[in-house]
Amino acid sequence: MRVTHIQLADFRSYPQAEVELGPGVTTFVGRNGQGKTNLVEAVRYLSVLGSHRVASDAPLIRFGAERAIVRAKVEKAGRSLGLEVTLTSGRANTARLNRGAARPRDLLGILRTVLFAPEDLALVKGDPSGRRQLLDELCVALQPAVAGDLADYERVLRQRTSMLKTSRNARGDLTMLDIWDEKLAELGSRIVAARLRAVAALAPYVQAAYQDVAPDGGDCAISYASSLAETLPKEASELSELLLAKLREVRPKELERGVTLAGPQRDDLEIRLGGMPAKGYASHGESWSCALALRIGTYDLLTSETGPDSDEDGEPVLILDDVFAELDAGRRTALAARLERASQVLITAAVAEDVPAALAGRVIPVTKGRVGDE
Repeated sequence: MRVTHIQLADFRSYPQAEVELGPGVTTFVGRNGQGKTNLVEAVRYLSVLGSHRVASDAPLIRFGAERAIVRAKVEKAGRSLGLEVTLTSGRANTARLNRGAARPRDLLGILRTVLFAPEDLALVKGDPSGRRQLLDELCVALQPAVAGDLADYERVLRQRTSMLKTSRNARGDLTMLDIWDEKLAELGSRIVAARLRAVAALAPYVQAAYQDVAPDGGDCAISYASSLAETLPKEASELSELLLAKLREVRPKELERGVTLAGPQRDDLEIRLGGMPAKGYASHGESWSCALALRIGTYDLLTSETGPDSDEDGEPVLILDDVFAELDAGRRTALAARLERASQVLITAAVAEDVPAALAGRVIPVTKGRVGDE
């Protein structure tokens, strides 16, 4: 799998941009603020329908423009696929697949990417939301249908929470809340089941990757921490019963506070280093090693996946966004050694010398929004 062409219109700093991409390593080199990260951000957007830099789509639309367009051609299992998303200010995004109209979430799972970025340190040191996002993106990459459950769950969660806020000072009929509880439990249980499968599949790869990145650093282990119970059943039907019982148990507190207190939005991915929680105990260097292990483990897991069309379906496109400047020489070398044989790697760097020699490839300068010789 690889991206062969990327085209932007009014995306970030680019009124227009078009780049042909080949296999192996491509490095976009330019000083900060020149627009190099915007290019790989666009590729990543088509993969997960989100940015690793901002929480909403509004900043992705060039200032003064009404909409932004991101197009790409992707080679996958011997086929060329055309992906397109239009981001419109104040309106729902639209998408096209091979020139035909599609829902944006229909694109999920077609282009797989794994991103390394300076923000990855927050996976270890930050709040649970980033770790939940990592898990959910992995779940969608492994099973694209999960995207529908995630979107539906967010909608039901908003509606249920709104009902809690309007009902907390009332003593009327709460029958509608019972209905929302059942729907929330149904969707939430499927999400938790998918996350449990993803964590079980990812854990050995993370442990192996940590040994490569920090051979003297001990063991790095991951596990799923749930708001429901310490030990969870694996089947969605049993998880649904457990979540429904929990919602009934905490309802008085929910009505008092006006917030949903149980469900996948309250869960976390626990990272332990040498048996201790990495958050709060790991040093800066150890935290970086844990973050790298999570990303390398994700890449290795997806690469190991053999899709129905070909063995190449599982290998994601690697995106390394200014990450080498954050790493010491040892971690740079370890990362490069693990990734140098990847099918396609897109790198951004302020200077070409930041990129290890093992990842030498095509270099494209980016200067004041101009890409290469365009």
